[in-house]
Amino acid sequence: MSKQLRSLLVAVVITLVIGTMYQLDTFYNIEMNFLDRMTKETRPVDSRIIIVGIDEDSITNIGQWPWPRSLHAELIGRLTQAGAKAVGLDLILSEPANDPADDKAMQEVLSRAPNVVMANTFVFPDRQERAGELVYDKLLTPVYKLLPEQNAHINVFSDRGDIVRQILLGVPTHEGTMIPALSVRLANYLLPPEKQITYEQNVWKQGGTPLFTNDRNQVYFAYAQAPNGYTMIPYFEVLNMDEETLHEVFQDAIVLIGPYSVGLGDQYLTPMSTVAKMYGVEIHANMIQSLQDSRYYQTISGKSAWIGWVILFALACLTYMLTKRLKALAAFLVFLAVFIGYTLAAILANIKFNLILLMTYPFMAIIVSYVWSVVSNYVSERRERGRVTMLFSRYVSQQVVDEILSSQEAQNLGGTRKNVTLMFVDIRGFTPLSERIQPEEVIQVLNEYLDLCTQAVFKYEGTLDKFIGDGVMAIFGAPISLPNHPELAVRAALAMKAGSADLADRLTEKYGYSVSFGIGLNTGDAVIGNIGAKNRLDYTAIGDTVNMAARLESNAKPGQILISQSTYDAVKDLFEIVPLGEIKVKGKEKPVAVYQVISEKQ
Repeated sequence: MSKQLRSLLVAVVITLVIGTMYQLDTFYNIEMNFLDRMTKETRPVDSRIIIVGIDEDSITNIGQWPWPRSLHAELIGRLTQAGAKAVGLDLILSEPANDPADDKAMQEVLSRAPNVVMANTFVFPDRQERAGELVYDKLLTPVYKLLPEQNAHINVFSDRGDIVRQILLGVPTHEGTMIPALSVRLANYLLPPEKQITYEQNVWKQGGTPLFTNDRNQVYFAYAQAPNGYTMIPYFEVLNMDEETLHEVFQDAIVLIGPYSVGLGDQYLTPMSTVAKMYGVEIHANMIQSLQDSRYYQTISGKSAWIGWVILFALACLTYMLTKRLKALAAFLVFLAVFIGYTLAAILANIKFNLILLMTYPFMAIIVSYVWSVVSNYVSERRERGRVTMLFSRYVSQQVVDEILSSQEAQNLGGTRKNVTLMFVDIRGFTPLSERIQPEEVIQVLNEYLDLCTQAVFKYEGTLDKFIGDGVMAIFGAPISLPNHPELAVRAALAMKAGSADLADRLTEKYGYSVSFGIGLNTGDAVIGNIGAKNRLDYTAIGDTVNMAARLESNAKPGQILISQSTYDAVKDLFEIVPLGEIKVKGKEKPVAVYQVISEKQ
């Protein structure tokens, strides 16, 4: 599978996992928090939008609620005579009054003032049978004879979390007519004809431009004011105003009359505050202002949910494919660029196009794709490091591999003086044997002997420095410092000698000729490190200690393990050792003492 196809598959998996959470609204509250921040726009409001509140002061001055409807009739009459552009009554009057005279007074006022809008209320079941459905159990309508334009619904739907974020623009009745929201009716009194809200051919429009509604005729809108942010005049004060003051305050106003007391209920949480509730009449006022400002939003949901999937896949592909091929710092910078770029794009879409893009799930797609690429790169590097280490450790000991891979200094030219034990091993009799057998058999025999040497060196924590033809050079005590390196070197030599006995028997049986080891050991200071050129390094030891070990090996007879005085002094209590006297070695003016290791002491 190609790298591009593998990266594409990863992006698909990330998209499917996060997309499923998006489809199920797994992080609904977090996403709604982002939406609230994008749509909460505290701004100046039209001073013509005025609330007449049925508040605590009014109840104290007028008397216990509910009040006679003749009082409502009087209030509405005073407002319309004062020149109010429209009056919306946010009260349910679906049952006849106890006193028929009250209903008569209300009917007379409503007949004289077609700009008075009355509240209709739909009673919906607790749960709709299908998503996007808007089926109601019954409709509570005013008991009065009204013109069609005097009817409006006052229903508001809370989202999960009991927060009102959307306008329910209208509800279709069983008879096929559409009853608009109170806010829609009243907003049209403020809007010029070319910008009014209409419902045409099953589409909500403002001035001919379709609004971004969902299947339930809802649209997200931007609150302009927090609770208690609109001008509110107590009900009783309006009743007591003189005509001049009434005209001055309510000329050309849109007046909302509704409950403004905690005791009367009708309060909801809104994006403006998750603690302080807002009265329903204030929500209608905010809706009117939003429609007037054209501050409503299209979201990536419902029929347009497929756009969210496209965004998730595009971001997952972009982030993963870019960061996968870059080094750590560059990948992180690209990750930040994609993250910040999408955030800016979402803000721009909100400001310029009234479009609310998803935030939580795209952020997750970007973060997960980046983390996956980092982990993938790390695993690939570890796998490659393991492969290189495995290959490298076949040439040098694991200690050297670890030292070179972990230490920057170990990768540079130069060395360090250390006290070590050097071992040189040579296969005695190998040249005559190689003349008697085939080249392929020569390699096989050589490999068996060298493998025996390598295993013995590694078993006793030595470093296999190099193969020299049919010989071996090993270091004990570097790069890992070992306090008992002379002992370990001798034990490794004895292991080689013991293991070579079986090999010698097999060679004698097969070819009628055998070979054996000659081993030399010397302990002392040497310079350990990388020797060579910048492009080709050799980890080795140099110094007189090395030369002495090589001279001892060249003087060793088949099967002999020769050690120097310094090595003897370090291990004489551990092994059976025989002194061989002094010998003259090349490069030394004076003879040197030599000892032969026989076995470990019993």
